Amino acid sequence: MSEPEPPGAELVLQDLEAGVLLLTWNRPERNNGWTVDLEEAYFQALIDASANPDVRVIVVTGAGRSFCPGLDMHALSAATGGTPMATRRRWPMNFARHVPKPVIAAVNGACAGIGFIQAVASDLRFASTAAKFTTAFARRGLPAENSISWMLPRLIGSANALDLLLSARVVQADEALQLGLVNRVVEPDELLPVTLAYARDLAANCSPNAMAAIKRQVLDDWERTSEESRLTALVTVSELTAGADFAEGVASFTEKRAPMFAGLAADVSVPKGWYR
Repeated sequence: MSEPEPPGAELVLQDLEAGVLLLTWNRPERNNGWTVDLEEAYFQALIDASANPDVRVIVVTGAGRSFCPGLDMHALSAATGGTPMATRRRWPMNFARHVPKPVIAAVNGACAGIGFIQAVASDLRFASTAAKFTTAFARRGLPAENSISWMLPRLIGSANALDLLLSARVVQADEALQLGLVNRVVEPDELLPVTLAYARDLAANCSPNAMAAIKRQVLDDWERTSEESRLTALVTVSELTAGADFAEGVASFTEKRAPMFAGLAADVSVPKGWYR
């Protein structure tokens, strides 16, 4: 197991402004190495954000110079001796995919292993020029963990995914952009301003119900046929056009004003399971 956190440690900092919740993993002295305590604090923050109508968009980043280099070294060392990382049920590592609000990863530095999984599980990824990515697993004697072998090919294609998974080589930010692994690359001091500006535009101008529906469609359509996607979209359109957001979206457009959409409060029901 990883070492216990200091008493009163705030593992995930939260700052809500203009509909955008900034979540900052706060273990800079350990480069934001992943622990079960950090995991539970982060996923609980996502659950709380899902139920909070004041939160429209979520941005996640790391304190200090690192995003998350993977499992904390103390836990990794213990695992080589057969000590389980946790003795309690844990949330799925792709939990961000279940959140009905956009989750944007602002990758400010090292992003590896579980940190890489968290970035890929997010809906969008903005990266600093200082960011470096690696799947890491093959070089630690591990398989592709926590459905990354399912998520990554859908993001960058099977050939590119196999390259990154088999070699576990380090990918610089510019190559990550070329591969489609990240959406934007900016200078380090511009990362949060650019990411937050994008998030605030979504929060101010896009329907929370529409964004939740679109996110669900894109993720579910990975496993649907084209015709199933079309039929599902017909049902979703009929549901949303009967709602207040559609009326407000049309009215604000015709009246040439900013929309005033109501916030979304949604329950997130994701079962925990046993993980090593």
